[in-house]
Amino acid sequence: MTKTPDSASVKRAASTIRIGKRYRASRVDKDYDAIVIGSGIGGLATAACLSKQGKKVLVLEQHYTAGGFTHSYSRNGYEWDVGVHYIGDMGSPNTLARKIFDYITDGELKWAPMDEVYDRFYIGEDVYDLRAGKDGFRASILAAFPDEGHTIDRYMKMLGKVASGMQAYTLGKVVPTIAAPVYNRALKMLLPDYFNKTTYEVLSSLTSNQRLIAVLAGQWGDCGVPPRQSSFLIHALIAKHYMHGGYYPLGGASRIAETIIPVIQASGGDVFTYADVKEILTEQGKGKKATGVRMADGETLSAPLIISNAGALNTYEKLLPESARVHSKYQAKRPTVSPSMSHLGMYIGLKGTSEELGLPKTNFWIYPEENYDETIEAFKKDPSLPFPVVYISFPSAKDPSYATRYPGRSAIEIVAPTTFEQFEQWKDTTWGKRGEDYEALKQTLTDRMLEVLYTKLPQLRGRIDYFETSTPLSTDFFCRYSQGEIYGLTHDTERFEQSWLRPQTPVKGLWLTGQDALTCGVVGAMISGVMTSAAALGLRSVPMLRNLLTWKPGELSSNGTVQSETA
Repeated sequence: MTKTPDSASVKRAASTIRIGKRYRASRVDKDYDAIVIGSGIGGLATAACLSKQGKKVLVLEQHYTAGGFTHSYSRNGYEWDVGVHYIGDMGSPNTLARKIFDYITDGELKWAPMDEVYDRFYIGEDVYDLRAGKDGFRASILAAFPDEGHTIDRYMKMLGKVASGMQAYTLGKVVPTIAAPVYNRALKMLLPDYFNKTTYEVLSSLTSNQRLIAVLAGQWGDCGVPPRQSSFLIHALIAKHYMHGGYYPLGGASRIAETIIPVIQASGGDVFTYADVKEILTEQGKGKKATGVRMADGETLSAPLIISNAGALNTYEKLLPESARVHSKYQAKRPTVSPSMSHLGMYIGLKGTSEELGLPKTNFWIYPEENYDETIEAFKKDPSLPFPVVYISFPSAKDPSYATRYPGRSAIEIVAPTTFEQFEQWKDTTWGKRGEDYEALKQTLTDRMLEVLYTKLPQLRGRIDYFETSTPLSTDFFCRYSQGEIYGLTHDTERFEQSWLRPQTPVKGLWLTGQDALTCGVVGAMISGVMTSAAALGLRSVPMLRNLLTWKPGELSSNGTVQSETA
């Protein structure tokens, strides 16, 4: 094994990317129409949609830069994203996802396509590619499983039916609370019976070929739940989302927040960083109506609408007072959901261009074997076993502007599952000052991830110039997910039966947005932002939705400039 430099000895400069304005109480106005807690894509999308309707919105982000899991950071001459590894449905301006992105950025966010092979699965010694387009997808699976054409066709039809059913499911999130029970009962009769079965249950009803099931479920890391536990709903949404290939933001993931913020500001709104919300204030302490927030510096800010993008668990357990939790009957709801899987992140910088180093525009998913659920369970009991999955992404290859912005340099990102228990003893320590034992554990995990990288790209051995590894404690520190989870709540079948996971809460004036309100992923959380905006606006959302669906490049933007045609 080739040892990397000890992680504790690597000198790290501060990130040079700062999106948003640093919070000071003196900089905050007093007449906002809405306050959004958290600047992840759900919060930013909500704020942008409300701003498009003339609302003055305040977004409060506790991190040093806006964007949540869509933020980027630059250090020691390299740049990485932390969660935007690829986005689907960006190749056409007519997809819903692309329409929303264009609407909330005034068309300023541009996209670069990945290779035709956007995902590559290594399962044991075998390799399987997913190619862009329905025909490409079908051909790539059929090439590996020539006798399973009928199975593949049935599977692709089922993906389409789930996507169609998802429209009705999403509508159920915004119908008035009083009508939701009746709507949800009717919904169950309309949706296909496999809509919320487990992924494995549905796939095994199509074929007994376990390797084919493993290949079809090879993107399970995109929701963090293996196929025997995940809902087929989320599996189908992910598979269909990437069916036409993967795309990456031109200029890096930070361009997402950077292009949305001017839309929020155009209506007088603000996006503040280092803005730590400690409590959601409720009227007369009874917890029946949200009236504002209390900041870490003791300042109180008020608005008619309080929108939390901090996640359902954080909102109910950390931000709301006890009286509001009792009023919401939260304790009875809590056992129905759990945090998603903890993860490690590794960020690597190399001297040399992506072309010189042979870095592809294809994601690598590396599995030791096809029995995903079994390897996960074994790993949880013994984390010294091989990682159940290692995901490798190459942002410098995906973004054509990287070579211009960082000449002669390249970047790699690695994500792997872990257990929170490995790091729990350091939970109350300070980031960057957790001691030698913590750094030694990180070094061991770093070396293990690198060895997986070298098995697929051996030419990189000895070429690493800089690296750092994040643990669940890092995720907790920067993104306030206390178990180091990247996908919020676990996307199992139980989660999708919970009618209380919706924008409107039992606390009047308090709304939820982000991945816990709908589904994980950048687009899922972004759609929840539209959904929350529509629910909060009521009938006044009709012009917003009409404008969103009909917005075209070249129209007048919110800041009064005319947008050019997109590439």
